[in-house]
Amino acid sequence: MNEFGAIPVFVAVVENDGFSAASRALGISKSAVSKRINQLENHLGVRLLHRTTRKLSLTEAGERYFEHAAQALTAASQAEDAVTELQGEPQGKLKISSPMSFGRLHVASLIPKFMNRYPKIQIDLVMDDRNIDLVAEGFDLAIRSGDMPDSTLIARKLAPLRQVLCASPDYIDRYGMPVTPSELSERNCILFSYSGDANEWTLNKDGKSEAVLVSGSYRVNNSEAILVALREGIGIGRLPTFVAGPDLREGNLVRILESYHIPDHTFYAVFPERQYLPAKVRAFLDFSINYFGGDQPYWDA
Repeated sequence: MNEFGAIPVFVAVVENDGFSAASRALGISKSAVSKRINQLENHLGVRLLHRTTRKLSLTEAGERYFEHAAQALTAASQAEDAVTELQGEPQGKLKISSPMSFGRLHVASLIPKFMNRYPKIQIDLVMDDRNIDLVAEGFDLAIRSGDMPDSTLIARKLAPLRQVLCASPDYIDRYGMPVTPSELSERNCILFSYSGDANEWTLNKDGKSEAVLVSGSYRVNNSEAILVALREGIGIGRLPTFVAGPDLREGNLVRILESYHIPDHTFYAVFPERQYLPAKVRAFLDFSINYFGGDQPYWDA
């Protein structure tokens, strides 16, 4: 056996805390992962992992081997990046993570155009709202929104993320148009459950900020589901313009409290810090920024 080929498998098992998660990250079967680890241990003549039904942990030898194996894997990745940077045409597999709604509504339409422009790049797009570990799960980059926490990841701005309050014309006909933010506390507000401020909506006007506690009969973890409920006149919702834009233009929804402004956020492309940025990643970043429209994205036009 070529023991060097087992290094990525061993590192994936440790970083993903188990064989099953490592197999998903590597795209191979759990039995194949187990076999490679057994072969590596037999080759080295020591046990690297303590295995129980509930827990997997490193032995003393495993800790020492992992320290050097992780460094070796990083060095190999940097060597590959250094070579691909010199390639005239970007190529290779590009694994991307995107939030579900933004991915379905906007990234999915970008990908075919990007692949037509760069036919030697293969795309693995994962749309998921969970917070992933880019390095452990083998992603080249992820699209994320909001404030970026301090980390070893590099963030590049893709587009602004703006939000609006809206409802259907039918809802306004039945219940009237709110005039002040405080009235929202008396309305049925549809809540996005993944938001850190789902029950407290902040609105700004003339340099002043007002936070309103809101509640409602419907809470859901998907913006497109909120859009459907708003169309049906269920209540008032806070939606990103990349979701609400077409319905606002077509009159299916109307803006609420238009003179107030919800604080903006930003879509970022985040990727691990590397000495050499692979050409395929650089190509996707540049293409995406141009495609979305920069500070004035096409969905806000």
